[in-house]
Amino acid sequence: MGSGGTPVVVQGTAVASPYDHTTTATASRQPARSNGASNDGRGEKQATRCRDPVFALLLYGNVAAIVAVAGIYGTEAFSDALDDSVSGYNYTGYIRATFILGALAIVLTGVSLPVMMCIPEVLIKVSLIAMLVLSGIMMVMSFLSGSMLGGIFGLIFFLIFVCYARAVWSRIPFASVNLVTACTAIKKNAGVIIVAYFFVALAFGWTILWSISLMGVWEKVVQSETTTAAEGYQQNPQQNNLNYGYLFLLFLSYFFTHQVIQNTMHVTVAGTVGSWWFSPEDATSFCSSGMCGSLLRSLTTSFGSICFGSLLVAIIQALKALAQQARQQENGILICIAECILGCLESILEYFNKWAFVYVGLYGYSYIEAGKNVFAL
Repeated sequence: MGSGGTPVVVQGTAVASPYDHTTTATASRQPARSNGASNDGRGEKQATRCRDPVFALLLYGNVAAIVAVAGIYGTEAFSDALDDSVSGYNYTGYIRATFILGALAIVLTGVSLPVMMCIPEVLIKVSLIAMLVLSGIMMVMSFLSGSMLGGIFGLIFFLIFVCYARAVWSRIPFASVNLVTACTAIKKNAGVIIVAYFFVALAFGWTILWSISLMGVWEKVVQSETTTAAEGYQQNPQQNNLNYGYLFLLFLSYFFTHQVIQNTMHVTVAGTVGSWWFSPEDATSFCSSGMCGSLLRSLTTSFGSICFGSLLVAIIQALKALAQQARQQENGILICIAECILGCLESILEYFNKWAFVYVGLYGYSYIEAGKNVFAL
């Protein structure tokens, strides 16, 4: 800590690394690893080659399929939706609101970096207090609405959050230094911010494309099948069961690509920060060689590993979304339990992937090898 409690960033050569970050795994071993020692989670740079390419091909096939569906079924359905004389609804306001909120999110994201640099400790404390306040409000609202079970669960989570805040409060100064260090790395390689905005725009474009495909499939396939099945029973087509097979594939496609976009950025940042820390001379400019090299690896040799981990999370997210749709049709206790279990699995796997993708970005591991290193930490 500097004068007045200001965090001081210690970078690169100021902290000696016991590892060789320039040679490959076949040419060098980490000096800190003794002979015969088991894997202790310490990474080493891997030989340059494509990792998990099959899963990258699955992603390409997924995107190609959605583009084809949007072209075959979606364009006409999208045009009908925009024409209020055909659809009976006017979607212009929703579309305008979507673009306004997207622009607002971009502005707030740009403001967040300097704010985090100025008051990191305050932000962490505010987030902890806000978590306690929100959980307390939910608990009180549940009791006031007469939901005793919801109130009891709210009380349990409130007490858990209180214990958590009490346990980590003394570590906030350390966390604020880490936050400032991370922000400093990003400032030194500001080009990564432009890359992040590009991926945000890409995710927005994917959402629009997927939505057009969903409209086409819903109108041309799901509704037509539902109407055909309902003709012999004199039922309202809207009251029939959804085709969960189509929904699962559509949800899986959406979440798979979104996870890949998100995790590609995560791996790029991990590689950039690693270069800045261990080789500052390669990562201290707007478009530094460390940042460009990390982005290139994320889009080529490590892309299959990113797709592998992303697909696992996407499967759980698709099943969770399917359970939410089923709960709207039939509010059963088993569906609620399944949704809760899937939510827990999603959180665990996403937490695991955050660390696994750091190994992928820093050292070029395959997803399985990166996972083994995470378990060894």
